[in-house]
Amino acid sequence: MDSIHPDHLTPAARHPLAWVPTLYLAQGLPFYSVALVAGLMFKSMGVPNEQIARWTGVLGLAWVFKALWSPFLELASSKKRVVVVLQVAGGIALGVLSFALQLPAWFALAIGLLGIVALASSTHDIAADGLYIASLSARQQAAYAGWQGAFFNGAKFLSLGGLVILAGFLEQRVGASAAWATVFALLGALLAGLGLYHAWALPGTLTPAASGASMRGAVDVLVDVVRAFFAKPGIWMGIVFILLFRLAEGQVQTIGPLFLRDARSLGGLGLSTQEVGAIYGTAGTAAFLVGSILGGWFTSRVGLARAMLVLILAMNVPNLVFWYLSAMQPSSLGLITAALSLEMFGYGFGFVGMILFIMQVIAPGRYQTAHYALGSGFMQLGFVLSKVVSGDIQLLLGYRHFFLWVVLSALPVLVLTRFVKMAPPDGA
Repeated sequence: MDSIHPDHLTPAARHPLAWVPTLYLAQGLPFYSVALVAGLMFKSMGVPNEQIARWTGVLGLAWVFKALWSPFLELASSKKRVVVVLQVAGGIALGVLSFALQLPAWFALAIGLLGIVALASSTHDIAADGLYIASLSARQQAAYAGWQGAFFNGAKFLSLGGLVILAGFLEQRVGASAAWATVFALLGALLAGLGLYHAWALPGTLTPAASGASMRGAVDVLVDVVRAFFAKPGIWMGIVFILLFRLAEGQVQTIGPLFLRDARSLGGLGLSTQEVGAIYGTAGTAAFLVGSILGGWFTSRVGLARAMLVLILAMNVPNLVFWYLSAMQPSSLGLITAALSLEMFGYGFGFVGMILFIMQVIAPGRYQTAHYALGSGFMQLGFVLSKVVSGDIQLLLGYRHFFLWVVLSALPVLVLTRFVKMAPPDGA
């Protein structure tokens, strides 16, 4: 870690450890609330799988298109102010959601409020990353990058390993509605509290270009960024590769947790909310982190081009695991935990391939940061498109044949690896 003497900071600045960990915890909490926790809540409250998949998929569009409004955030003179407002707004929306769950039209209200959380969270990502880059030197950015990942994933551990387990405990005592209202009230209070803390802790770094920026200038930059992105050699093949890479993943990551919860008579495993939270929030999260680290190490040793086939095969491990669980329907919680740990390990190991493909092949060039954001948007689009239709496919095929279909869904991207160039365009 980079040792920073207090003299290196401005009088109003705090040490990076006073705000970097909590900033990325606040980035992860609303993301996992929408992406993971909401689906389990809807399942407990009796919403059909196809509705869960469709609406949580639509909510994910906020992260698909966030790059399109990122230039307009440069008009704000203070990224700190933007970050604090969005954290408090997201926390208030989650708090209101806890009350909405008690009303007759709770489902429509929940989707609307989660939509607000998704928009606030995706926009917060841009401002938070911008604040991090603007406030720290290149050496400090590298030194504290590990804290970023650790606390972003810590939000997943807290959400699935803590609050979902709490929801399962409360479901048995006060019912699903009151249990999940408590969970979202806690999430809202935590996020809003982090926003108030960051009003004190975050550095007040100003955006130098903001004073001379204009709406017209932001639009011109956006147009130029998009034009340059689609002018890259081989970009369309790269986009197709990104979309197909996540075709199977979006389906299995959506339906998998619902399969775990569904009754055995319906083809599921009949696990409780508490059991699913305990597996994914502890052993599953640890396996994902180990897989991610080893996937990065493996790729750095052999290079992206040689590693990609192995990484895609690793991404298919979760599909095979769920097909096995749906075919055998084991009752041993230890066996299920081991299988799901293998699933998360394969997911973490293989997903590195997509991140590095965007970083090393798609992003290089004049607008590297903006083009990375656009590539990430297409990555999220691939996830959302497969997520939205996954519930209808599962309803049509049943769990066992659905997971077999998901295994087959990974084949097109394997074929495409023979035609996609795994290196940046010449001159980039």
